[in-house]
Amino acid sequence: MNHPLFNHWSETKYLKDIVTNPLIEVGEYSYYSGYYGNQNFEDGCVRYLWGDAKSQELFNPIEQFGWHLDKLIIGNYVCIASGVVILMGGNHNHHSEWITVYPFVEQIGQSYEPKGDTVIKSDAWIGMNAIIMPGVSIGEGAIVAAGSVVSKNVPPYTIVGGNPAKEIKKRFTDSEINKLMEMRWYDWDRELVERAIPLLSSSSIEQLYDFYNIEVKKRYSS
Repeated sequence: MNHPLFNHWSETKYLKDIVTNPLIEVGEYSYYSGYYGNQNFEDGCVRYLWGDAKSQELFNPIEQFGWHLDKLIIGNYVCIASGVVILMGGNHNHHSEWITVYPFVEQIGQSYEPKGDTVIKSDAWIGMNAIIMPGVSIGEGAIVAAGSVVSKNVPPYTIVGGNPAKEIKKRFTDSEINKLMEMRWYDWDRELVERAIPLLSSSSIEQLYDFYNIEVKKRYSS
């Protein structure tokens, strides 16, 4: 396969290194594994989002129409697989309550409606060929199964799948999820994360919680 960005399916790209659109905010160590999707991140995975170089040359909806444009906000350590589509706000000019859904040019300035920011929070995993609809929030540690269409918010540490995506199961118990949300390991300094990698790569939330109480709290309270 001849791909402009990726040499092999095992190669990933840190989003921090490839994102230039001012309406996309990206955390640390989040990556895009886009080899099989054969598309770049900003103009393939992310769609209908003004702010790339070409769209800025064509028009400025903020200055011309006074639109409030939605943002894509991605946390730390997010995994985005090939073929994922994140639909954004550039085409929110179709009104189901109007007689026609056709976006007449004469009405473009008045017809746009923001959907709200799309947020993929830290440590989420978006599976291959999943579609994220505009304005959705995907919680920390959530998993979106391959091929899913996500049209509603996904709670933290929840696995969802299907079209429309529905909850399959929680990854952990409520008590464990509460501890994970308290620890927020993905916000720690990288040095602490590296020390905790053996624990993060295990199922022992209690051991990670001990590390958090002994090492992490001390770091941030001093």
